[in-house]
Amino acid sequence: MTEPVLLYDTTLRDGTQREGLVLSLADKLKIARRLDEAGFPYVEGGWPGSNPKDEEFFAAARTMTWQTARLAAFGSTRHRANTPADDPNLRALVEAATPVVTIFGKSWLLHVIEVLGATPDENLAMVGDSVAFLRAAGREVVYDAEHFFDGYKSDPSYALATLRAARAGGATTLVLCDTNGGCITDEVREIVTAVIGELSADGGPATRFGIHVHEDAGLSVANSLAAVQAGVTHVQGTVNGYGERCGNANLCALLPDLELKLGMTCLPPGKLRELTDVAHFVSEVANLVPDEHMAYVGKSAFAHKGGVHVAAMRRSVDSYQHIDPELVGNASRAVLSELAGRGNVLSKAEELGMQLVEGAEVELVGRIKQREAGGFSFEAAEASTALLLRRETNSYRPPFRLIEYRVMTGQAEGGAAFTEATIKIAVGSSIVHTAAEGNGPVSALDAALRKALEPAFPGVRDIQLVDYKVRILDGRDGTSATTRVLIDSSDGARSWSTAGASANILEASWQALADSIEYGLQDVAAAAEAS
Repeated sequence: MTEPVLLYDTTLRDGTQREGLVLSLADKLKIARRLDEAGFPYVEGGWPGSNPKDEEFFAAARTMTWQTARLAAFGSTRHRANTPADDPNLRALVEAATPVVTIFGKSWLLHVIEVLGATPDENLAMVGDSVAFLRAAGREVVYDAEHFFDGYKSDPSYALATLRAARAGGATTLVLCDTNGGCITDEVREIVTAVIGELSADGGPATRFGIHVHEDAGLSVANSLAAVQAGVTHVQGTVNGYGERCGNANLCALLPDLELKLGMTCLPPGKLRELTDVAHFVSEVANLVPDEHMAYVGKSAFAHKGGVHVAAMRRSVDSYQHIDPELVGNASRAVLSELAGRGNVLSKAEELGMQLVEGAEVELVGRIKQREAGGFSFEAAEASTALLLRRETNSYRPPFRLIEYRVMTGQAEGGAAFTEATIKIAVGSSIVHTAAEGNGPVSALDAALRKALEPAFPGVRDIQLVDYKVRILDGRDGTSATTRVLIDSSDGARSWSTAGASANILEASWQALADSIEYGLQDVAAAAEAS
């Protein structure tokens, strides 16, 4: 039976070294709980003694009930001038009271001599007695051999000596780190194979080998997989690949590669299906936009745009997908664009649970291609796409219909600019005519539309415009250029995007605005129609 690969998550420590990523104490505790619920065997919480927040995290973590994860505290070997018992860093690691402690030490003589200012023998002593001190305190010790690959390429015998010192001190796992992320895959495979062979043959105590890789050469996942195939059974990385510089090995790609491609056990049964949720949860807590094109967990990972692709997918779901997306908690979807065919339209309608009027997909394909040629973007506006299809069903009744709108904007000498919009719409059998002011044309139109709809649809108050983006599609046409408008909206429970395109920026804005409100009200309108 294949030995399970132990995933070691360092999102809360190494991941937070990503530029622009800041986690509060509450954020760290939320992510730690979610990783534990997802079945991760190791969660590294931070570096106690380096900052107050991490000290507070470990204090709070002691009150938590952990289901699967063993919590690790991170730190370094002792200072060369200290004994282990007198070293503040080692004392803080013990006081964190975690079952696991991970410490890093130097493998590269360049760092030993020029960074630490230590002799080679002093460094070996620092590694060995720091590990021994933590083992004597009853901790499982993971030893991260920092810059190991660079050190091995410079002086293999010394790099191996640092591992032997850690092993002699009682380290339970020896992790080979490509700290600068510059190795290519063949180098990693060859060095890992050589190291495991050397240390397994010299009669020392048995130990587990691990890998910790950075993304600076774009190879962190490939290098981690190569290390596993060469014999390591402990793999470090972060959710979404967050980390310093270019990031760490992305566990959201690495985990399914290990389980689905190499047939290795990493998480408890069924937990892989939570991966997409975990990836999005962490990005939301970190207040970072999810990478929609990330392998396995991205929104676009199983999105099919080309008409030929979708037509084939309708005959065989395996024709353009390397796995069933449900295995990682994701879903397949069709994208409508100028590249779409009948299959795209039919698949999108099925995805949205709609029954189109027979033959409507042919006309829709032509309409989609025409509107995209005019600057519209359906793939950037899922709500406008859904409305386009819904309007082609027999049962759909829009909550309102535009009759006309007018916008007046101006400025008197020495005064502030002003804008007023008037709007006339049909709501059921009634004609509603209202006016409103705003701090700009779109603001005034939005206010007038809401004022007209609120008596019939009080829920319109819950719909908020979250973002408004304008893009000039061809600047060479100057002020006559086609303008694309994208609006992001939310009602607090869900979010959606709509689009408009026209040489007239107000017309483009109205298209996106009207779609936004119509989409937000469609459930309310359907309920009213049914009653």
